[in-house]
Amino acid sequence: MSLHAEEAPVTRLDAERMVRSLADPAAVIRSDFTIIAANQAYASRFTENGGEVVGRRCYRTSHGYPRPCAEMGEQCPLAGLAGDSESVEAVHEHYTKKGKETERVVISPLRSVDGASGLFVEVLYPVVKGRRDHEPLIGASAVFRRMMAMVDRVAHTDIPVLLLGESGTGKELVAREVHARSTRRHHPFVPVDCSGLAETLFESELFGHERGAFTGASQAKRGLVEAANGGTLFLDEIGDVPLSQQVKLLRLLETHIFRRVGSVEQRQADFRLVCATHRNLRDMVDHGHFRRDLYYRINVFPIETPPLRERIEDISALAREFLSRFKPANPCTLSPEARERLERYSFPGNVRELLNILQRACLMSDGGVIREENLPFEIAAGEGHPSSAGLPLQSEGTILSLDELERRYLQWVSRTHAGSRSDLAQRLGITERTLYRKLAELSEV
Repeated sequence: MSLHAEEAPVTRLDAERMVRSLADPAAVIRSDFTIIAANQAYASRFTENGGEVVGRRCYRTSHGYPRPCAEMGEQCPLAGLAGDSESVEAVHEHYTKKGKETERVVISPLRSVDGASGLFVEVLYPVVKGRRDHEPLIGASAVFRRMMAMVDRVAHTDIPVLLLGESGTGKELVAREVHARSTRRHHPFVPVDCSGLAETLFESELFGHERGAFTGASQAKRGLVEAANGGTLFLDEIGDVPLSQQVKLLRLLETHIFRRVGSVEQRQADFRLVCATHRNLRDMVDHGHFRRDLYYRINVFPIETPPLRERIEDISALAREFLSRFKPANPCTLSPEARERLERYSFPGNVRELLNILQRACLMSDGGVIREENLPFEIAAGEGHPSSAGLPLQSEGTILSLDELERRYLQWVSRTHAGSRSDLAQRLGITERTLYRKLAELSEV
């Protein structure tokens, strides 16, 4: 949900407009945890009669803590953001007007023309029992239908599911759909962002801790495994779990028994496991970066989530759905030219990128119609798709040699592929070493 603004840096007015466009509780926070903008849903969640929250620290508002969450023994998603991260999330127990409630916290950076703006959007989603609490999965393409057929086949079982696909393809939505169609749907769905989980907090976040277990543990806290009792535990980006912690995770999955940090009491864990990753776990196993026994424990029923460039026919339906969320009373529409440009774009960021593009374009449009000029330059200029980014298989009608065809194809695919080199090698049907050799030969030409 990053905001990319080429024309001007992000302003406070931009931030206020963004959070007002969201239906869920949302706030814009500075890097020092100060809230600078919030929508009514956020203010009403933590104050009587929707009182003022701007100027307050987020950890005081939602937790009543005197210091940031990371200093109080909890994972802080804001502290977990690094580099070009799109978002980080965590499951927290917040003190709302209704009492203690479990919520999923998603933090995303707002970006400006000169890079990071120092502002972040925090959106809160309830961890709800007994109903769907996620957006619908939308699509009619062949690859989408094949994926949903796999979801239908496995959902009613308790078999572990491994979701494989590039970043932004909606793996968490698919995991939520598996949960919603399962016999555990009346119990919690608890997502765990393994990429944003600091190694030092891994056990505390997953298993919980007792009061006094470590500095800052001022009270006992149940972990995410306990929060998922009876429901589904979703381990997102499981390929990012450090090797030192993988053995603890393996033991949990094998025995369904765990202990809180600082406790000797064994507790029973009852959950259905769904994992997701954009990495090539088999390649990581071969290189010693992922435990083989853990890989076979989680890779029981793999499901591929297709990239958006393979489901171009779904873009129109996805766009209508996203635009209706931004302005439910008077949604924006796409002009035919803008729709054509979107359908010719390769979307290296997949569905998440489409959402970001449309959100910005809707803000930039006049009269409720998104036109070509409201789209980012690389899309309006026709870049980023085989038909326009240049998959040059011909040269003015001249028949090219097979060597030249391979050379041009490798140049194009290495430039447009959004995944890792090991993933690209697997898709090309060659070894990673062969791919590196061929790319090295290209650079010498």
